[in-house]
Parts: sequence; structure tokens; C-alpha cells
Amino acid sequence: MGEIRRVESGAAAGALRLLTVVGARKDAGSSPTAIVGRSLARQLLAAGDRVRVLAEPDHTGGWPDAVEVVEGSITRPLECAEAFDGVDGVFLAGAVPATVGDALALTRAAGAGRLVVLSSHGPEYEESYPPETWFWLAIERAAEGSGIAWTHIRPSAVMGSMFEGTYPATGSDWPDTIGAELVVREALLSSGHYPFIHEDDLAAVAVAALRDDGYAGSIIEAVGPPISTRSRVRNIAKAIGRDIAEVELTAPAGRENWRRHGWPDSGIDVTLYALEEYGTQLAELTRWTLDQRPSVQEIIGRPPRTYDDWAAENAGRFRRGSGSSNPR
Repeated sequence: MGEIRRVESGAAAGALRLLTVVGARKDAGSSPTAIVGRSLARQLLAAGDRVRVLAEPDHTGGWPDAVEVVEGSITRPLECAEAFDGVDGVFLAGAVPATVGDALALTRAAGAGRLVVLSSHGPEYEESYPPETWFWLAIERAAEGSGIAWTHIRPSAVMGSMFEGTYPATGSDWPDTIGAELVVREALLSSGHYPFIHEDDLAAVAVAALRDDGYAGSIIEAVGPPISTRSRVRNIAKAIGRDIAEVELTAPAGRENWRRHGWPDSGIDVTLYALEEYGTQLAELTRWTLDQRPSVQEIIGRPPRTYDDWAAENAGRFRRGSGSSNPR
């Protein structure tokens, strides 16, 4: 643990960015760090930066050859302190409140000038609860007090999270049920909506936050529009060229289904609430998304990718026997 896999740098003189990646978890703080991190690594390399990744054991393989890989966990940063040596910026994803201070101290000691936190939409709700219960807000506040130029990214749910086994619960078993049975069983299937962003677009937002000082000290709402559950199913059906049966579950039955797949009640509660809230207040919440500035499109300089785009890119992962765990 902690040994850096060195690569020949050649003539590369770009800034060195450290990305942190953790294994899938369904408890507090769950986020798709690997699928976003892999896209971010590719985009940073294309922009001329150097990339180092601090990754938990299940995610050390499959990176571009130009990436330095350190096996370790951002949840135990003192065990892999050398991963921070010489870095100019850190994309902090998968950290936990108990040890985020150690990670930030290492970042500061390295002289890093930029810190980008992959956060969530939890902080604005956590603020009304006692500080000892905070998760995302604890990490954001720690970053703000670190003395490093910080940016928080609060994204929508990530389209590819269903392949990584991370938040949200909605759609999390679709690769299996579509691949094996050509069926989707989902609560609030006819009325539910959920906001999503393509992982490549979220990574592009992170590239901008790491490379453009104009985003320092800001919170970026990297939000995509609410998408109906039914349209997501239809996008996938179109991409694979097959009809997909739809079975609408009651909320209690949906809860039991997600429990069988390891989701805790806290995550299920958020999912059911969001599916219903976005369904009943679709116009208002869509307007809120469109009103965010800077918008994702303004940050990345192109229209965001749609769920239809994403389904077409990942069609093979929904076909029978394709499996769903290979990194993009």
C-alpha cells in the first residue's frame, strides 16, 4: 500500500493532479468516484496535465498508461502520504469527515494550489442538523478552512452510477434485470423523475474547476435536468434494439427490492423522496436547474450529453451476458 507506480514523464511539464478513488459503498458519502475519476483522468491528460490516482485496491487497474497509480485509500490518508508529494491540485472524492483533516493537511503541505471537492446535494439539508451529524457539510467546511483555494462540486445523480453500485438506488439493478429478463421493476415508474448528469460532463466540470482559478471559492451546482423513469427505460430499449417490460412497484415493494440489493433505508428514503418530489414539482425543479449559473453548458463549452446519448454509449452493458462491472 502506498507505492507509486511511476511512469516516464517524457517532455510533460503540465501540473500534477491527484485524483482520489474509493470502492463502491452504499452508506453515507456514497458517490461514483471511479467512473468520474477515470473520465477526469483522460480529460486532464488530453489537456496536458499529469495525473496521479490514489485508488483503493479494486480500482488500481485499467487506467491510462500515463497515469501514476498509488494503492491506498483517501479514508486513511496518513497511510499513503507520499501520494500527495509534489501535487499541484487535488480532486477530493470519497473522503470521510473523520480523516478529511489529515488529507487536507497533506494537500497543504504539498503546496497544492487547488482543491476540488466532489460533494453532493446533502449539505444544504445537513445545515439544519447538529454538526456532529454532518457528512458532506463537514467535508466542505473542512476544505473551506484549509487555507487552500477550494471549489465544491454538487452534482446531480451520475448516469453511470448504476454500473458502479453507488447512489442512487433508482436503476441500480437494471443492468442485471434488463440483461437477464428484459424487464425493469421500479417504484413510481409511471410518475417518477430524477435529475442526472453524464459522468463525462461532470468530469469536464471538474477539469474546469481544477484548471481555472476563476472557480476558486465557489460552489458549482453541476446539475442535469430531471428525467422520467419511463423515458430512461425507453432510452435503453432504443439503444439495445429490444422492448423492455415495465413493472411498476408500490413504494413498499420498491423499498424491499432495493433492500435486497444492499441499500440502506436512508438511501432508499432519499430516492423515493426525490422520485416523488421531482414528479410532483417538475416544472419548478426544472426551472431551478435551468437557472443555475454558471450552467454546466457554460462551464464545459458544449451542450451536456443526454440520457439517450449515455444509453447508446453503454448499450452493450445491458445485453444478456454482457456483465456490468467493466470500467469505461
